[in-house]
Amino acid sequence: MDSGAHFTIEGAGEGPFALVLSGPYLVSTIGAVDQHLRLIDTRFATIDLSGVREIDTVGAWTVRRLAHNYGAQITGASNRAQRLMAALETVSDQEDVYPRQEAFYYRIPRLVGDGVIQFGWGIVGMVGFLGEIMLGFAALIRHPRRFRGKALVRQLELVGVTALGIIGLMSFLIGIVVAQQGAVQLQQFGAEIYTINLTGRLTLRELGVLMTAIMVAGRSGSAFAAQIGTMKLTEEVDAMRTIGISPMEALIIPRILAAVIMMPLLGFYSACMGIIGGAFIADLTLDIPFLTFLSRIQEVVPMYDLYVGLVKAPVFGLIVAIAGCYQGMKVEGNSEQVGLRTTKAVVQAIFMVIVLDAFFAVFFTEIGWG
Repeated sequence: MDSGAHFTIEGAGEGPFALVLSGPYLVSTIGAVDQHLRLIDTRFATIDLSGVREIDTVGAWTVRRLAHNYGAQITGASNRAQRLMAALETVSDQEDVYPRQEAFYYRIPRLVGDGVIQFGWGIVGMVGFLGEIMLGFAALIRHPRRFRGKALVRQLELVGVTALGIIGLMSFLIGIVVAQQGAVQLQQFGAEIYTINLTGRLTLRELGVLMTAIMVAGRSGSAFAAQIGTMKLTEEVDAMRTIGISPMEALIIPRILAAVIMMPLLGFYSACMGIIGGAFIADLTLDIPFLTFLSRIQEVVPMYDLYVGLVKAPVFGLIVAIAGCYQGMKVEGNSEQVGLRTTKAVVQAIFMVIVLDAFFAVFFTEIGWG
C-alpha cells in the first residue's frame, strides 16, 4: 500500500530495535496502521521518521505517544513534524473522565451569590427597560403621527380575538368545577343555594381575571418573547435602528397597549363564561334553573366585585407584556436563547401576576371591598 502509512521493525537478536515509519501519517491514512502499532510489545530504541512524506497533528500525536510509551528517541523528523510534536508537548491525554466539582460548601454559596447578582442585574435591566418604554410613550405623545395604529390593531387581534375560544372554554370548565365542588360542600349544610354566590363572586373577583392573565402569559407573553427574540437573532432589530425606526415604538409599545386594552375585556368575558358554566352545572345537578341562576347573580354579587376584576386586569396585562417584550429584547448569541428567554418570560409573568393578585386581595379588603 504505497499510498498508505506503514511501518517496519529493524534490528536482530535482542536489539536494539528501530521502528521505521514511512508514507503519509495523516488523519485519513493512519487508522489501520495505528491499530497494529498499539499491538506491538517490542521496545524500540529509536523511531525513524525519515520515510514519512506527510504528517499532520494526528500523526505527530501518534509518534509522540509511541516515543513516550517505549522510551524511544525520534530521528529523521522533518521541520513540520518537529513543530507539531513540540506544540503537543504541553498537551496531556490523562485528564479526568468526569470534571472535578467544588466542595458543596464552596459551590452552594457561589451559586447563591451568582443568583443574587443576576437577580440584581435583572432588576436594573427591568428598570432601564421601563424607562425606555416611558420615553417611547413620551416620543409618541410629541409626535402622534409616528404611532403605528395598524400594528396595534394586529396585536389586538392576536392577543384578544384569537384567544376568545381557548379562554372561553377554560373559563366555562372552571365555572363548572367551582360550582360542582362548592355545591358538594354546601349540601352538607343544606346551603347549596349559596353556590350562586360562590360562583359569581369568585369568577368575577378572582378566577376570571387571574386565569385569563395566566393564559395570556402562556399564550401571548411567550409569543412576544419568541417573536422579538427571533428578530434580535436575525438582526432585524438592528436593521430597524439603522434605518431610523425605533424598535420601542414599532415592536414594544403596540404589544403593551394591546395587552393592557384586551385584558379587561378578556377578564370580563372569562368571568361571564365561568358564570355560565356554573349555571349549566347547577341546572343539571342542583335543580336550579339556568335563567334563575343568572338572574340571582345580579342580586347576590356586589358591583364592586366587578370593579375589582376590572382594576386588576390592565395591571396584569401590563406585567405580562413587559415580561415578554423585555425577555425578547435580551435574546443574544444563539437560537437556544430564544427558548430560554421565552420560558423566563412566562415564569416571571405568572409569578408577578400571582404576587400582585395577593397584594390586590389585601388592598381591596382594607378599603372595604373584601
